[in-house]
Amino acid sequence: MEYVVNAQNLSVRYGNDEPIITDVTMSIKPHDFVFITGKSGSGKSTLIKTLYGEIEPSGGSLSVCGVGLKNIPTSNLNLLRRYLGIVFQDYKLINEWNVEQNVMLPLVIGGFSRGVCVEQARKLLKHVKLLHKADKYPLELSGGEQQRVAMARALAHNPLMIVADEPTGNLDNYSSEVIWNLLKGAKEHLGTTIVVVTHNIPSALGIYYRHFFLENGVLHEVP
Repeated sequence: MEYVVNAQNLSVRYGNDEPIITDVTMSIKPHDFVFITGKSGSGKSTLIKTLYGEIEPSGGSLSVCGVGLKNIPTSNLNLLRRYLGIVFQDYKLINEWNVEQNVMLPLVIGGFSRGVCVEQARKLLKHVKLLHKADKYPLELSGGEQQRVAMARALAHNPLMIVADEPTGNLDNYSSEVIWNLLKGAKEHLGTTIVVVTHNIPSALGIYYRHFFLENGVLHEVP
């Protein structure tokens, strides 16, 4: 696959409102680590939601993991989600499920056996240092712990790409560092493509990354 993300003159609007995204042209290659920044209200979250299929493009073209997102049928949207791991600022864990069950979710959707689901969930919980809380529920965890569970869930099915929307926006410095190291490790050790919307790029990430800046609905790559 030449490009994991390929957007050409992409525009996005809500209903009949004026476009929030007016002109995005961007190509992301496998294994890239990409930051998207911009002022509040610039459309960063709208762009990231378009990448994982929550919002449909209104103009131009967009393909993610080889799946075209213009007029996308439900079957193709389900296929796209198998290629993606998604990390949200507010975690979006299922409060009625314990930590292990939350991490298993993408695997359950993918039709894997319970044995495979449990083994992978426990492996990842050990990786994020939360195996001892596998039977706890999200509301029994701190915000940083919940985001680490969300990261484990995003990695559970070995996605081609992780899309993260302000993944450290609500976290303290320690928890933020843990999340950045997990994202960095996914790129370095698994070859995962990483796309992150954030207000602040960490100063000591220690890897090469690409930086795009969104302003007035137009995306610019920062040299």
